[in-house]
Amino acid sequence: MLLSRAALYGQGEDLHIAVWPGSTRNTRDITRFIALEARSYVASVSGLMSRQDIGGASEWRAQVSAAAPPILADGGSCLAGPDGEWIIPPAPGKETLLTATIDFRRVLEERQNFDPAGHYARPDVTRLLVDRRRQGIVEFP
Repeated sequence: MLLSRAALYGQGEDLHIAVWPGSTRNTRDITRFIALEARSYVASVSGLMSRQDIGGASEWRAQVSAAAPPILADGGSCLAGPDGEWIIPPAPGKETLLTATIDFRRVLEERQNFDPAGHYARPDVTRLLVDRRRQGIVEFP
């Protein structure tokens, strides 16, 4: 979602909330990459789902549950800082409440080196045009 991220960076996003289906394979690398690319905090929120969550209340659910692995989504919620380092590393396999205090001055410090929507953006060479008008599937000019 490169262009969507570029639009968010251009608006000065300091904290990005990423919602994932629930897997450390999503949060482990991508969270840190986005934090480093944007020079912002990135909180990744991921679901945890086990075979027992499917249940067996219907024939279909019983069949799906029997065929499913013990863990379908291992969670992996985490928080990365604007330098791409973990503030809270991924927490797979357990329900937990993760909290942290973040300092937005760190965003400014990191953007002193690299600002994806600032001095490195090169609007003289490339730019992204975001049309915020309500869109329809058909237009009748």
